[in-house]
Amino acid sequence: FGGSCFPKDVAALAAVAERFNYHPELLHAVMEINRDQRLVVIDLLREALEELPGKTIGLLGLAFKPNTDDMRDAPSVDIAKVLLAAGAEVRAYDPAAVERARVLLPHVEYMKDAYEVASGADALVLVTEWNEFRQLDMARVRQLMRRPVLVDGRNIYDPEAMKSLGFTYRGIGRE
Repeated sequence: FGGSCFPKDVAALAAVAERFNYHPELLHAVMEINRDQRLVVIDLLREALEELPGKTIGLLGLAFKPNTDDMRDAPSVDIAKVLLAAGAEVRAYDPAAVERARVLLPHVEYMKDAYEVASGADALVLVTEWNEFRQLDMARVRQLMRRPVLVDGRNIYDPEAMKSLGFTYRGIGRE
């Protein structure tokens, strides 16, 4: 999960439990799993690309959910920071959140649309499931990419359809 409300509520519940001498292991596990889950895409990228330094990675979506510019606790921030620290070039597009993202991620290159993000990219990561990303001409996206690696962080694409277009496809929780 992303956004600011649910993580804050889980942390508050854990704090209340501790104040009454309960041991909220489950709540702590939920917070830890959520923290780790947002970086699963990094493992999938490393698996597909072998190494990240010098690679161009495109992020599709930056806001924590579609139809907002809210970047509070957005998974894209952690993903971009890890990629940049690993030596990757990161470019991104979001229909609404670019201006807010620029403040949090000044070293990311922001593009005018998803096709510009794909152009010359070694991999794309779908981070936020905006409807416009469902409507992309994926054959065109494939042709624009240097290396057709697609990590579908929201499982909006059909794996077989993506593979038939020539993508190395990785989804969350999918083989």
